[in-house]
Amino acid sequence: MRRAIAALGPLWRVLLLTVILAVVLDLTGVIDPPGGGWWVLFVVALGLGLVMAISIGPSARSQKPVEVHSPVRGRWLALNSPGQAIPSHGTAKLGQLSAVDIIHPSDQSAEHVNPARMSWALMGERPERFSCFGAPIHSMAAGAVVRVNDWQRDQRGRNSWPSYVFFSTLENVLRSLAGPAAIIGNRVVIQHDDDICSAYAHLRRGSAKVSAGQRVEAGQVIAEVGNTGNTTQPHLHVQLMDRVDFEAAAGVPMIWRNIELEGVASGWEKFAKEPAHTALSGMPRNGQIFRTVMESGPGEQSGASSLYAEQ
Repeated sequence: MRRAIAALGPLWRVLLLTVILAVVLDLTGVIDPPGGGWWVLFVVALGLGLVMAISIGPSARSQKPVEVHSPVRGRWLALNSPGQAIPSHGTAKLGQLSAVDIIHPSDQSAEHVNPARMSWALMGERPERFSCFGAPIHSMAAGAVVRVNDWQRDQRGRNSWPSYVFFSTLENVLRSLAGPAAIIGNRVVIQHDDDICSAYAHLRRGSAKVSAGQRVEAGQVIAEVGNTGNTTQPHLHVQLMDRVDFEAAAGVPMIWRNIELEGVASGWEKFAKEPAHTALSGMPRNGQIFRTVMESGPGEQSGASSLYAEQ
């Protein structure tokens, strides 16, 4: 039932936009609906119901997390990680149950922006000022490419308070109403040999190295880190899910087999709370640095599969 409701996301968004338009027309006097107070109650109830429907995402219970390779090389920092809690992004919507966001640590390069620091500038920094922008992304397992999109432009970071306020209010709402493409940004989706799919989001414009229908091996470079979609700064959002379609997909827990965990990065201590009981052991918690211990390349094995049941 949850999957069926989630898959109808486009319908719920259209209905909600219709309700909003009707309210605007009523307030401006363009239309005069009958019912008085009953009309208001009906619109409020319908709007709340549609918001709830839009927020629903299918969930999957994993008996064993899928082991795959890290999608990046070198030293990185994890945020919104399943090593902290599941659901890692606070929602099961769009297959994000066990998703993780990764950026470079603040000390990666002194000439680049410190991602933990906010300014009072009117606009945020250009994406090129973040050290991870343009970094190569590797396929986590072998499989076939099923979705590729890299036409959306890279936006400025939301690392100033004015731009962040705009992002967290109006921009967030508009992107949610526009649908998954506006949230996920440029992306590559790969269906692996065990039918589980990996999704790589917020990619750099024009950076896709693969095309739909192409066979890829574990470790193969598929795109570059960018800043497209619903983002505050350049980073890679990566996840496993049980369907190709984001709205109908349930997220699948994952563990990176080829990483070593370091300490929590300076400036990120407040995000590195004690892991919840749902956290995945072996994955970095929020603010924790990890590094790849095996420089992978095409031809790696695709990793272990897991059994999971829809709820």
